[in-house]
Amino acid sequence: MISTGFPRVHLRNLPRKNSGARDKKEESQKGSLLSKFKIRNHHKFHPQPTVPAAPQAEAHAPLAAVPPHPTRPPEPRGAAVATAADSAMVRCSNGLLGLLNAGVLVLAVVALGGGAWLSHRASTDCERFLERPVIALGVLLLALSLAGLAGALCRASCLLWLYLLALFLLIVLLFAFTIFAFVVTNRGAGWVVSGRGYKEYRLGDYSTWLQRRVENDGNWAKIRSCIQDGKVCQKLGDRKETVTQFVNSNLSPIQSGCCKPPTGCNFTYQSETFWIKPAGFNTTTDDPDCTTWSNDPTTLCYDCMACKAGVLANLKNDWKKIATVNIVFLIFLIVVYSVGCCAFRNNRQDNSYPAWK
Repeated sequence: MISTGFPRVHLRNLPRKNSGARDKKEESQKGSLLSKFKIRNHHKFHPQPTVPAAPQAEAHAPLAAVPPHPTRPPEPRGAAVATAADSAMVRCSNGLLGLLNAGVLVLAVVALGGGAWLSHRASTDCERFLERPVIALGVLLLALSLAGLAGALCRASCLLWLYLLALFLLIVLLFAFTIFAFVVTNRGAGWVVSGRGYKEYRLGDYSTWLQRRVENDGNWAKIRSCIQDGKVCQKLGDRKETVTQFVNSNLSPIQSGCCKPPTGCNFTYQSETFWIKPAGFNTTTDDPDCTTWSNDPTTLCYDCMACKAGVLANLKNDWKKIATVNIVFLIFLIVVYSVGCCAFRNNRQDNSYPAWK
C-alpha cells in the first residue's frame, strides 16, 4: 500500500519471481494513476485567473460540432401557400400585360383613324405619301396588341411566344432606325449671313446619303410637288414686307433656300419672291443657283442646290424630333417586353403543374 496524500490505490500482491520487471511495471502504473489524478484535480490545487469571456462567434463555435436535428418535411399548408403565391404572380403579370396592350390597342385605333382620314381628305402628294405608312403602322400595332391581349387573358404560351418574337423584332428595328437617324442627321447646319436675320444652307454640308436622296430626279420631283402644294413661297410673298423687314426676318430653311435667290447673287429686292438681276450679270458665276433663279412663281429657286439643302435642314430637324419620340417609345416597348417575358415564364410554370390550379 502506498500513501501519497491522494486517494488510496490498492495494488495487488504479486509473486517475487521477476520482481525487478514487475516493480518497474508497478511504478509506471502508479505514475499514470498519479498523473490522471493531478490532471482531474488540478483546478482545486491551482486555481486559474479569471479569463474574459470569449467573443460571441467563438462561444458559438462548439455548436457546429453538434449534429443537426433532422428537419421536418414541409407541411401541406406551406405548399398551398406557395401555390397561391405563384398563382397570384401569374395573374398579376398577365393582368399588367393585358393593361399595357390595351394602351397599345388605343394607339393602333388612333393610327388607323388617322390613315383613314388621310385617304379621304388628302389633296396633295405629300399627304398621300403619309397615308400608307400610317395605316401600316396602325395594322402592326393592332396585330401586336390583340396577340398580347389574347396571350395574357387566355394564358396561351404559344401565342405569347409569337407576340414576344414580333415585339423583339420591332424593338430591334426601332433601335436601328433611331441610331441611323442620329448618325445621318449629325452633319449639316445653316450659315449665318452678315446683316441678315435668316440663315442660308449648302447641300455639301449634309451627309452623302441624304444628298443622294434629294439629288435623285424622281425623289426631288415629289418633294418639289409637296413644296408647291404646301404654298410655302406663296405665303411668304403675301407678307408684303419692305426690304429692311425682309432682311431681318427669320425665314425657315425651305423659305430661305427655295423662295429667294442666294444673298451672294446680289439681286435687287422688289418683293419676297421677285428679285431683279444686276446689270451685266455674269451667267458663269461661281454659284449656279444665281442662274437657276426665276421670278416665275412656279419655278423660283425650286431647282436650286440651296432649296435641296433647305429641305435637308428641315428634314434633319424633323428626324431628330422623331428619334427623340422613338427613344420614349422604345422604353415603353422594352417595359412591355419585360412584362411579357415574365408572363410567358409564369404561364409555362403554371401549365407545367396543373395540380396547383
